[in-house]
Amino acid sequence: MFEALKTLRDRFRRDERGTTLVEMALIAPLMVTLGAGVFEFGNMINQKLLMQAGLNDAARFAARCNSQLYAQANLTINCADIATNIAVFGNAAGTGTARVTGWAKADVTVQIANAGSCHDAVVAGVTQYRSVTTQVCIVRASSDKVYADLGMLALLGLGPITLHSAHEERLIRF
Repeated sequence: MFEALKTLRDRFRRDERGTTLVEMALIAPLMVTLGAGVFEFGNMINQKLLMQAGLNDAARFAARCNSQLYAQANLTINCADIATNIAVFGNAAGTGTARVTGWAKADVTVQIANAGSCHDAVVAGVTQYRSVTTQVCIVRASSDKVYADLGMLALLGLGPITLHSAHEERLIRF
């Protein structure tokens, strides 16, 4: 009887049928989870880059927008509001869909040359900023957006991730 069990055991050890199925059953869940995580991470990076592009456009517009010029012509323009529209929607009118799903104008802050953003071009004889003026003022566009669509990454215990982006430009005003 023991001899028959030993023969059966040896035959089972030499038989390689089904090994691929066992390996696949062990590796497939890990590979699917890693693949879904990479896809979700790529989507998050894409949203971050879209936010950054919008903020770059907004700061560039705000740095060149001259509300004083419009006021002299008896017109009004809100440079910060238009810059916010450009950041979120990609156009000055603020129409259409947002560049990033769930991104709203309330999430974007545009600061045009506020008191703390102007710096002396030359300090103690050392040039800090190349400029023909004595002061250089900065325009800053920034935003925070919560990225909550983690999908498979949520299974790993990752909570919502806050995407932060900002861009600064030198105030030019033609």
